[in-house]
Amino acid sequence: MALKPDFYYSEDHEWIDSTPDAAAGSKVKVGITHVAADRLGEVVFAELPAVGDTVTAGETCGEVESTKSVSDLYSPVTGTVTAVNEDIESAPETINSDPYGAGWLFEVEVSEVGPLLTADEYAAANGV
Repeated sequence: MALKPDFYYSEDHEWIDSTPDAAAGSKVKVGITHVAADRLGEVVFAELPAVGDTVTAGETCGEVESTKSVSDLYSPVTGTVTAVNEDIESAPETINSDPYGAGWLFEVEVSEVGPLLTADEYAAANGV
């Protein structure tokens, strides 16, 4: 599976679907990369932040559980959660099958962007 060249990535294996220098108040979707999903194995549960929660770039905001392990979920941006992908509750395996599309996790109205990598930078750092 290929990285999305127009997405931006955190060192913690999360992505956002918009430019990192988006103006404050813009909204971005957040998910985990196929690299993280592959390492986790079959995802069976995801604990996501709730709409209205404030998330902080680089800090834990939930977790993803697989048949192999539990992994913390880190927010790549700071802001307020405006939407959560409710389909993940009933079909968490979507994170594995379509991590950059239907497997998105939550949406944030951005107030600040954390350190992010381009697709090429993320690929180089992770041997993708």
